[in-house]
Amino acid sequence: MKKTMLQRYTGAQRSNHWAVVTCFVLAGVSGFALFHPALFWLTALVGGPQWARILHPYLGIAMFLLFLAMFFMFVGANVWRKEDSAWLGSAGKLISQGNAAQMPAVGKYNGGQKLVFWIFTLCLIVLLATGLLFWQAWFASDVPIGLQRIAVVLHAIAAFVLVLAVIVHAYAAIWVKDTVHAMVRGTVSAGWAKHHHPLWYRDQMQGQSAKTK
Repeated sequence: MKKTMLQRYTGAQRSNHWAVVTCFVLAGVSGFALFHPALFWLTALVGGPQWARILHPYLGIAMFLLFLAMFFMFVGANVWRKEDSAWLGSAGKLISQGNAAQMPAVGKYNGGQKLVFWIFTLCLIVLLATGLLFWQAWFASDVPIGLQRIAVVLHAIAAFVLVLAVIVHAYAAIWVKDTVHAMVRGTVSAGWAKHHHPLWYRDQMQGQSAKTK
């Protein structure tokens, strides 16, 4: 029997997601290379020390702008609701028992996914704002050195939190079977949707029923 497939992501959403991922990896590699001498060897992956220094801020801006587009694509589905708080409150059982069927019903995204989305948003705002303050080529000459030092510390903290959030995001996507497939091919099975995101499944099926009437 052929599976009923539901569209979870459009082509534009998937392209935007992978473009953000690409910028994140390149900005992360160049940023780590500049952060500590022990990681300086990473500059070889982006063309050498000079290119790492030149490219890092532009990659950061590109990532921010691409994520800004992503933000407007997905913010509606990431508005916090009471079921998200209930889901987070039960997340410990999901981790220990691995039974998603016992979790509170959620929409397109669960509380953990929404939390990661808002962490991404906050971290990228902090990274952009602080990065501009000590960007030597353009703005740093007009910024007091004390403020630059504070900006560097906040920039590093935001980058660290962002990397942790990305690791959690990637692990969860691999852990929940077919999540990566959804971001590659754009579709999920109706069974997957009903199991992991029942409220979204209900809305999708109601929408399909309305179209056939």
